[in-house]
Amino acid sequence: MFLTVLLLLGALGGWAQSSTLGKSRPLTSALWLNLSSDARLTDRWGSHLEAQWRQAKGVGTPHQNVLRLGVTYHATAALQLSSGYALLLTTDNNDVPTATLLPEHRVYQQLLLNDLQDRLQLQHRYRLEQRWVQLADGAAPVYVNRIRYQLRMLYPLSGPVLTSSGAYIVAANELFLGFGRNVEHGIFDQNRAYAALGYQVMKSLALELGYQNQLASSASIGRFGNTHSVQVGLKFNPDFRPLALVAAAKEAEAK
Repeated sequence: MFLTVLLLLGALGGWAQSSTLGKSRPLTSALWLNLSSDARLTDRWGSHLEAQWRQAKGVGTPHQNVLRLGVTYHATAALQLSSGYALLLTTDNNDVPTATLLPEHRVYQQLLLNDLQDRLQLQHRYRLEQRWVQLADGAAPVYVNRIRYQLRMLYPLSGPVLTSSGAYIVAANELFLGFGRNVEHGIFDQNRAYAALGYQVMKSLALELGYQNQLASSASIGRFGNTHSVQVGLKFNPDFRPLALVAAAKEAEAK
């Protein structure tokens, strides 16, 4: 709760400021295709894989590709600790017509808290990132720190708990704050608000279709801009523990 309050206060202090890192020509619309997988390997350990294909102006203009890999430690049923690496390739839209792919390398540490309030599933995600961002073709990477907080709420529509062949709705908000010597014009980086309709195809597979409003600062125009995105997400979370595999086989046979 203390960390959450600090993040919200930081955002309020940065609404009227701008950041100079990793921003090209501002977008107004985008399409994101997301694939994520959180695999449970043992009672304590798991893996994370995430790939994103982001297009600007619908599917007409390449914008960004993301690959994230991580290792997860399940401390308790409600607490997960993770660490990993991410690679981003961003198209410099200011370089049209010869657009350049600018790489960004990240290392991250993450804390995830799950909470159940009657039918409502709450998830608090705190992520700390160390980023090496290339701002122009041939330029040396710039190092910057960033902290992110996401509150995600899921509500099942088909019953008191989410089961296979059940629909659900999702609402989420994520706040991004930069800090360190290379953050020149305030700590507020961006905010993402998200709403979606989901369908739990089976215990390990879910599909989401949603909308995201992204408020981000842009150095090229010196002010904030909104990007409206349609997102299609596929979540595959297999459980490879022996007992879970037996239970999944029995469920498949019952169908």
